[in-house]
Amino acid sequence: MDFKALLKQKLDAQQTLLNAAMASGTGFTVEQQAGFDTLQAEIVNLENTIKAAMELEARQADLNTPVNAPLYAQPKAKVEKFGSFGEQLRAVIEAARPGGSMDNRLSIKAAAGLNENVGSDGGFLVDTDFSKEILKRAYETGVLASRCNKVPLSTNSTGLRINAIDESSRANGSRWGGIQAYWEGEADGLIGSKPKFRQMELNLHKLTGLCYATDELLLDATALESVISQGFAEEFGFKMDDAILNGTGAGMPLGLMNSKSLVTVPKVGSQTAGTVNVQNIVGMWSRCWGKSRQNAAWFINQDIEPQLYTMALSVGTGGIPVYMPAGGISGSPYSTLYGRPVIPLEQCQTLGTTGDIILADLSQYLIIDKGGISAASSIHVRFLYDENCFRFIYRVDGQPVWGSVLTPSRGSNTLSPFVALASRA
Repeated sequence: MDFKALLKQKLDAQQTLLNAAMASGTGFTVEQQAGFDTLQAEIVNLENTIKAAMELEARQADLNTPVNAPLYAQPKAKVEKFGSFGEQLRAVIEAARPGGSMDNRLSIKAAAGLNENVGSDGGFLVDTDFSKEILKRAYETGVLASRCNKVPLSTNSTGLRINAIDESSRANGSRWGGIQAYWEGEADGLIGSKPKFRQMELNLHKLTGLCYATDELLLDATALESVISQGFAEEFGFKMDDAILNGTGAGMPLGLMNSKSLVTVPKVGSQTAGTVNVQNIVGMWSRCWGKSRQNAAWFINQDIEPQLYTMALSVGTGGIPVYMPAGGISGSPYSTLYGRPVIPLEQCQTLGTTGDIILADLSQYLIIDKGGISAASSIHVRFLYDENCFRFIYRVDGQPVWGSVLTPSRGSNTLSPFVALASRA
């Protein structure tokens, strides 16, 4: 059986399911998700089978090697992995230092050639296991990134193209970009229609980080791991969230605030500058696409919280509060508006500026990435300052699934999974 051909069939089937989910505008159905997960399990099994077959073939080739063959052709001894990220970074520094000793675990990893190439200045790749952990922490630190629809790219891919339905209106003749059905009498001629398509294209961009560490800090592996891993995980998470919200699309992901799919709700009449009122909230909720309401969340700059706490809906001579703070430790972790969580976010604009409060369904935002975070180290960049240099690179892109706002079949107010309040300056 040709396992590689079978693997390609499974990957193609996964891509077909993903394309269908993206074209629907609502993500995976229950059946599509189940099919995608089943294929994923089969793909992992096939990849493991292929890897095992290749390893077995290599071992058999080693056994057939002549006794007088060069030393490099002999089977290599098994080398254990590093116990921690800090332990490996210390080994990197020791190996690169003039007269330093080489840890076998570094030499095997550097020669494997499975990750980014080692820099010409002699840097060593950081073990894949630790790279994935940094990426995991970055996603956990990022509030928005963890809520988006993420698609990892294959080894040889640098981008993703997805065919989607080009639908900007639900009026007759515009649904699915042009499909229309007609009530016809007996023997009447049928009228044809067809859907309209568009193509989404995402290409990887680089998010980079550079860190200098003194020799004194490097003496303590625990401190080094904590400072570098956590620090860059939080920074990468912050930058990803900022790009998802405010990215220009030029050399970085396209953010919601710069997307054609954003609905901006105007202020109410002569509304006072720097305020948020009940009418603003009602207006934003009414412009959120109905199918997105169950997944949507409110993202706010904390400057507007005093405005929310004082909002009330008038009922006769009294009123009822609109903003529902979290009910203590036993209650929800976030306060709510219309039953959806209200999440403070540094990347939101300050009070009175467009983007200080956003209602968004981030399942309608697509992220692609290429593996984990690539990390390398060198002692040569800051040699005269007795410092070592650590470099982190993450290749990623993202954009909203929607290419435009949606005009409903009846009514003139456009809808979207992404809604912001206009400036109240």
